[in-house]
Amino acid sequence: MLLKMNSRGKDVRLLQELLNIQVDGIFGAITLSAVKEFQIANNLVPDGIVGDKTWEALNSLDTDEESSKQNIYEKYYLPVGEYSKRKTNKEYVFIHHTAGWNSPYRTIEHWGRDTRGMIATEFVIGGQSVKGNNNTYDGVILQAFPTGHYAWHLGKNGNQQMHTNSVGIELNNFGYLKNGKTYADVTAHPNQIVKLKEPFKGFTEWHKYSLRQIKSLESLLKFIGERDNIDIRKGLPELIKQKGAKAFEFNSDAYYGRIKGLWTHTNTKKGKFDCFPQQELLDMLVSL
Repeated sequence: MLLKMNSRGKDVRLLQELLNIQVDGIFGAITLSAVKEFQIANNLVPDGIVGDKTWEALNSLDTDEESSKQNIYEKYYLPVGEYSKRKTNKEYVFIHHTAGWNSPYRTIEHWGRDTRGMIATEFVIGGQSVKGNNNTYDGVILQAFPTGHYAWHLGKNGNQQMHTNSVGIELNNFGYLKNGKTYADVTAHPNQIVKLKEPFKGFTEWHKYSLRQIKSLESLLKFIGERDNIDIRKGLPELIKQKGAKAFEFNSDAYYGRIKGLWTHTNTKKGKFDCFPQQELLDMLVSL
């Protein structure tokens, strides 16, 4: 079917759902802008008219080859314009945590609403509530934008190409704790507290990465490694074998992008706290 400005009905609603914008069944200015941006991102003529070629590209969002082979994540895309319009070859993977609540849906929705521009990671993995009362999202993996695209997620570093040529993963986790409380003054459930043998970034208590979350991360890393031909054993996993938990500290090779492979955000920025060296995470990374 052909859709354009002022079209209405169920087909417009379907279009809006695929573009991940407000669904009202009316092809107005917002829908027109989203269509044009989608067409640019997919090397189509940006005329704002949804014909056969645009429908084919839209439908591929639900049928891309890798997700049909590996049903390990759900697509929950940011609005068009909240991630890059072009695709790049990936050479790095970076793990972060959100310093926030447990729902990956809320994380992506927040990125879509904020005014910071294209700041996001491709994947978000849900966790347990820090209060210990909600496991609904534990281990759930969401993809925030289509494969091959990118958004900014590393801040200033010694190799800005790592932004465009890397895959980012966020773990829903609050990070460090002070006297059992998060920075938001929420008391963590005892089962959600990890006490490290040695302080990391000045803190001994941290909000626990759940075992299900770590297992999902393992599956996702292996999937990304195969999908993007990245050796996920390089970088941090190799360093853990040499230095243990200290491998999570700032690393100049990671900062300058000299070693391609797998790192965390703490490896590239001295002031960052994501991620921390929980033993179960260390064990998983060295087993890759």
